[in-house]
Amino acid sequence: MSHTSVGIRQTQKLRTRQALLDAALVLLEHQSLSSLGLREVTRAAGVTPTAFYRHFEDTAALGVALVEETLGSLHGLIAAVLVETGDSEQRLDRSVEVIARHVGAQPAHFRFIAREQHGGVGPVREAIAAQLRRFAEEVACALGQEPGAAGWSEEDLLMLGGLYVDHMVITTSTLLEAGPEGEEEVVRVARRRLRLVSIGREHWLDET
Repeated sequence: MSHTSVGIRQTQKLRTRQALLDAALVLLEHQSLSSLGLREVTRAAGVTPTAFYRHFEDTAALGVALVEETLGSLHGLIAAVLVETGDSEQRLDRSVEVIARHVGAQPAHFRFIAREQHGGVGPVREAIAAQLRRFAEEVACALGQEPGAAGWSEEDLLMLGGLYVDHMVITTSTLLEAGPEGEEEVVRVARRRLRLVSIGREHWLDET
């Protein structure tokens, strides 16, 4: 078999996988993952049920792939913000901008995350939780490298990272509810809340 044939097959395989993900995402606008049928997805994607199993073990595995597609791409963007020059408040402001832009570009993806974070499909809940823990660890690591982190324990830094990630999740949900017309106000409030957390951070060690 020629390299060209292999390349064509691989491209087609990737296209089919993406077609399944895209079809599922459209269907999930109106239902939960636990109610989504395999044949429903393959019919919408224009492929056979047999083709589905070449890419995913079941709809739960498809849901995990959607989690990775949605949140996995955010890691690089947030990481880039965290290493920018400027103080931590400026970087956190930038992170709100990044999230708002990402939610605006992929609302269906983030509605899926918001719905399934506490949904009935265990592997998907676990995948979302794992991604959020990873975000918290990355934020904690970045904050721990700042001069103001002197004296902070790893546990407290991780707690702080978790607070920022919780804020990210709340902001995402609020952006989805507000829609494009309400984005400016959501971003304004999100930045004020982050500043409140930052003020508390500055005084965290005062009583310890």
